[in-house]
Amino acid sequence: MMFLKKIYLKFFKKKTDYKSFKNKQLFDKIFKDKITSINKALLEKKKINFLHSGHCGDLIYSLATIKKLSEGHECSLFINTNKKIDIPYHNHPGDGLYINNRIYEFLLPLLQKQKFIKKVEKFTNQEIDVNLDLFRDLPINLMFNSPRWYFHLTGVQTNLSEKSLEVEDHPKISNKIIILRSFRWRNNFINYKFLDENKDLIFVGMKNEYEDLKKQIKNLEFYDCSSFYEMAQIIKASKFFIGNMSPGYAIAESLKVPRLLEACPEMPYVHPVGKNAYDFYFQEHFENYVKLLSNR
Repeated sequence: MMFLKKIYLKFFKKKTDYKSFKNKQLFDKIFKDKITSINKALLEKKKINFLHSGHCGDLIYSLATIKKLSEGHECSLFINTNKKIDIPYHNHPGDGLYINNRIYEFLLPLLQKQKFIKKVEKFTNQEIDVNLDLFRDLPINLMFNSPRWYFHLTGVQTNLSEKSLEVEDHPKISNKIIILRSFRWRNNFINYKFLDENKDLIFVGMKNEYEDLKKQIKNLEFYDCSSFYEMAQIIKASKFFIGNMSPGYAIAESLKVPRLLEACPEMPYVHPVGKNAYDFYFQEHFENYVKLLSNR
């Protein structure tokens, strides 16, 4: 437990620290008005503007909350691009930014296809009712399952075993095992070499991530997705998905396709919820789950 606290402080410490989780005076001074303002907007307004700055996976996990709120509100989402990441992040595709302009354009088609979102635009100082970035600052423990961060901000909850994304099947690729293994949040107990005999493996992440995993899986093929929407189409039509914490896994979790999560011992804040969904820490279990989903 002390190890997890140290990791939390290293990556997420802002104006507060772990002890302030119990410091009501500090909460009242810094955060209470922000939570009250969000609650008031959701009670009094029919049109709600949301703000999110990324990471992409975090943004995708917020959609479950936005979808729930869309049942009684007209929801618009504004993306704050070019916000700097203030901690070291190995091989981040945004070159030190949560969402740069290239990632925004890659993400936009997926968000625009969600009927529960009225409008998606870049943030240019529009009036914001719900700042979803607040989860990074609030004195809450991020070891909660990621979608629940936004439950705590808004005071609404939804059934996480249900889909929060809608996409069409990919027109050409189907029934493949889809993999995305990012450089961040890997489990050092795990390797993918046993998959080398499988001829139906497609990697959908970054080219340098693919080249790294190709060292373990010689039969691995690379598909260069045109957008996160196309990636979601491929994942939806897959036999099953394998990955660590990344936008790819966030999409698989949100679509509720059969999926395997390479669980990260240091930061276990993503949890599979629903049918045909498993996380694994150890190699033997990983291989067993692959057999299980392969034989469905």
